[in-house]
Amino acid sequence: MKISNDARGVYAIAPTPFHDDGAVDEKSLDRLTDFYLESGVTGITVLGQLGEAPKLEHSEALAVASRVISRAGVPVVVGVSAPGFAAMRALSDAVMDAGAAGVMIAPPASLRTDDQIIGYYRNAAKAIGPDVPFVIQDYPLTFSVVMAPKVIRAIVAENPGCVMLKHEDWPGLEKISALRGFEADGSMRRLSILCGNGGLFLDFETERGADGAMTGYCFPDMLVELVELAARGERNAAHDLFDAHLPLLRYEQQPGVGLAVRKYVFMRRGILASEAQRAPAGSLSAAARGEVDLLLSRLAAKDPRARMDG
Repeated sequence: MKISNDARGVYAIAPTPFHDDGAVDEKSLDRLTDFYLESGVTGITVLGQLGEAPKLEHSEALAVASRVISRAGVPVVVGVSAPGFAAMRALSDAVMDAGAAGVMIAPPASLRTDDQIIGYYRNAAKAIGPDVPFVIQDYPLTFSVVMAPKVIRAIVAENPGCVMLKHEDWPGLEKISALRGFEADGSMRRLSILCGNGGLFLDFETERGADGAMTGYCFPDMLVELVELAARGERNAAHDLFDAHLPLLRYEQQPGVGLAVRKYVFMRRGILASEAQRAPAGSLSAAARGEVDLLLSRLAAKDPRARMDG
């Protein structure tokens, strides 16, 4: 079940559930995994930025990944980004042995030049080994690393294991078009492109050639429906669905509190027992919770999935 450059659909980015005391909540993790499967996702990604991966010890990270892999029955991608290649290799080896479908690698913020970025991924690919398919995470708004399309093309050319791009540039629609243009003119082999940013631009990203989403919006079932509508060419229906969710998408995308919003909604949906995060963490004020509740109630008038009990 390894990922390939033909991957399409929705890979849900999973938050890591915690108890109020900071311990990993395994029961909520199981419910979350089951919920993603019920939502129709193609795959699941764990230990990403919004999975609070840097706050986990190696043993905890491996336990979270292994638990999701053993339960999911769909491809699971694991974030293995680390300050050094030894730690990256150790986690990559362990999760692939546990049955992961591939790994995701984000660039460190210290990279500045094109050559540094290309060299980093060359060394990362060497560290994890040639048989491990990997995802480039391109998120300059968080990592402060800007990858031009030609840089991504060079990484793909050098590394057969590079099969997917998690596209989170903003604005990034022209980048998708440029990469698909490289494929069309034969200067780059096909690359699966799944988009992040909470799904904030997914309506047009699919039209530009993206294969789907790899993001953690709190309604993954909507993302699945949107990608399916786009694939069938039902443009107006796809945009209508997107427009209904846009106010909540926008609210969830706020820097600093986005994960808090996401966990709060998952708790309201009965999936997480707690909205807790590990420190350092943002939190929602009573006013913010009221605003999210209002957005959910307004969304429920257009999408019954937003109806909350109680």
